[in-house]
Amino acid sequence: MIDHKTGTREEWLAARLDLLRAEKELTRRSDELARQRQDLPWVRVDKQYRLETDEGAASLADLFQGRSQLLVYHFMFGPDYTAGCPSCSAIADGFNGSVVHLASHDVTLCAVSRAPLAKIRAYKSRMGWDFAWASSFGSDFSYDFQTAHTPEQKQAGPVPYNFADVDMRPELDPSPDNPWVIGLAGSTGTDWATYRQESPGMSAFVCEDGVVYHTYSTYARGLDGLWGMYQWLDRAPRGRNETGPWWRRHDEYDSE
Repeated sequence: MIDHKTGTREEWLAARLDLLRAEKELTRRSDELARQRQDLPWVRVDKQYRLETDEGAASLADLFQGRSQLLVYHFMFGPDYTAGCPSCSAIADGFNGSVVHLASHDVTLCAVSRAPLAKIRAYKSRMGWDFAWASSFGSDFSYDFQTAHTPEQKQAGPVPYNFADVDMRPELDPSPDNPWVIGLAGSTGTDWATYRQESPGMSAFVCEDGVVYHTYSTYARGLDGLWGMYQWLDRAPRGRNETGPWWRRHDEYDSE
């Protein structure tokens, strides 16, 4: 039995035109938000970060690869992980197809994680990715941009994340049968507390006259638009239709 309302083509068209007006309004609002992002004041980055890349030691400026704009995806892959976060991996599946277009538009896309470069290289090979990915192992970069917190910081009280002070202590010891614990932390070879030392995020930078400026960052649901699969699911008949972490790394679906 169909559990959704049905109707005539005329009824569908009338409802679709109502929706079209709402979609156009959302598009206009999205354009305005993009302008507001671009109008944010730029903040000079004076701290010298040492990162590791396939080309060797690199500064933040080096990640631009000669272009004027840099987009960094803060990929959850901590030093103790055995594999990258499956959620970040689902997002990163869309990077390979985008980097060439962004590069031709004076924008470099690069992932950054705290895992050592050897682990990053091995995971990239497994996933079949070739986008730029730097290691911030031993650097303050991930901590300064609020995508990593030490256990001591979390136990001491609220920590800065998503432009607020967030008390993460209640989540450090979740129920062992929680599907999020099993599905996410377990798949990275860690326990929940270790897994949650990392957080997802995205940051944007610009280089003008040899000076790097931080222009934008977003976290949590602010990353929603980067999940390519969700943009498709939002247009599917049953939408996201989820109650927990149903997704896997792209090489794991056939293994179940």
